[in-house]
Amino acid sequence: MTESATPAVVMYTDGACKGNPGRGGWGVWMVSGPHEKEMWGGELMTTNNRMELTAVIEALKVLKRPCQVVIYTDSEYVRKGITEWITGWKRRGWKTADNKPVKNDDLWRKLEDMAAQHQVDWRWVKGHAGDPGNERADGLANRGAAEAR
Repeated sequence: MTESATPAVVMYTDGACKGNPGRGGWGVWMVSGPHEKEMWGGELMTTNNRMELTAVIEALKVLKRPCQVVIYTDSEYVRKGITEWITGWKRRGWKTADNKPVKNDDLWRKLEDMAAQHQVDWRWVKGHAGDPGNERADGLANRGAAEAR
């Protein structure tokens, strides 16, 4: 597939949690050319980090073919986890540097598999700082938390 034939998708993802653990939500706003999509969901008893990871996983799930993807997240946990830390976790059998089990390894494994199907550019954006895409994803994540059942 040539570079020009690979669709470009921009995704803003965010997670929210009321209490940690507590009622949580995830939100995604994605754009590809003239097309936009908003998604959100939530869980009653979860953590903020699980919601941050779920947002990215849910966003990648909707892609029907390999894409060039730019993912904006305000979570350094997500960005550094998938671009830096995961290599060591896997080498150590899904243990942290201090030999503890990696939290959320089920989601990390799923995210790694899904991201491998695409060309992903992981970008961090400061949360709650006025970035329009991040603010929109945050609003969707809070909606997901509010609607969680």
